[in-house]
Order: sequence, then C-alpha cells, then structure tokens
Amino acid sequence: MTVDPTQPSPRHPRLPRSRQLVLALILPLAACADSTSTMQLYPLSGEIAEANPTLVIRATARNTSGTSGPLAFRIPKRGKCTGTWTSLTPRVVSNSQGLALTWKKTGGEVGVKRETVAGVNNGEIYAVCDDGTRVQGTFVVGSGTASGTGQATDTNGNVYKLLF
Repeated sequence: MTVDPTQPSPRHPRLPRSRQLVLALILPLAACADSTSTMQLYPLSGEIAEANPTLVIRATARNTSGTSGPLAFRIPKRGKCTGTWTSLTPRVVSNSQGLALTWKKTGGEVGVKRETVAGVNNGEIYAVCDDGTRVQGTFVVGSGTASGTGQATDTNGNVYKLLF
C-alpha cells in the first residue's frame, strides 16, 4: 500500500485553508479575552436599604486578572453607574550585580528581579451614575485571587457591603 503525502490521512484529516486561517486568527484573540468577575453590593443603610433590605446590586468588574479595570452596575432610581476598580499589588524589587563563578553563569551578573508578594492587597472602586450620584468604596483582596470584601458609600447617604 502506498501513501500519498499530499492526501490527508484518514486518522488526521486536514482542515481547509480557510478554516486554518480562521483558527489562526481566533485563538490569539481568545487568549486575550477579558476576565470578568461579579461584585455584589448589599445596601446596609440609607434609602435603598429601607425600601428593599434584600436587594443585591450586581456589578461587573472587567480585567480582574490585572490590577485595575472598568466597573459597571445599576442602582435603583439612579440608573447605570460606570467607573473603575483598582487594587494595589505590592512588589519586591531587588537589584543584583557582581561576579558569578558557577558553571551556568560565568562572568558578571547585573539585573533587576521583581516579584509579587503574597498577602492581602487594598483596593478601591469609584463610579458615577447617570443621575450624577457618585459611589466610592474600599476593599481588601487576597493576592492571586479575584475575591474580597469591603464597603462603599454613595453621595445620597447609602452604605453598601461589597463582596466578590
């Protein structure tokens, strides 16, 4: 039995060139996809808590694999609110220089090393609603996670528990 190298094997059929091109374009875009997380704002006090103490306001935070990103949610009677969340991730920076006498590194060594420190990071949210209401809050988040807790207030006297 002779095998023709220009023909696809029955076990591994070749994709048409158009499909190969589509896959080549889509795969890198999928790798760059935005990571999102949902934050919940629970009204603790103020007019919203008095009107509906069981209300949960769901906020969508984008780019949660990074250290900041856009934030969007809706407050009853206030409309859509958009803003930013940000988290401060501490880093350790060390500089090195000198002579290295090892088999792997012979000669001088100069460089900078940066690494993220595990622990609890502080963050903030700030958003402005359609009616001009401003929402501002702080939270703490564990390093390397997209979960945390905090508190937020708005310019109408509402206080919220922030969980994500």
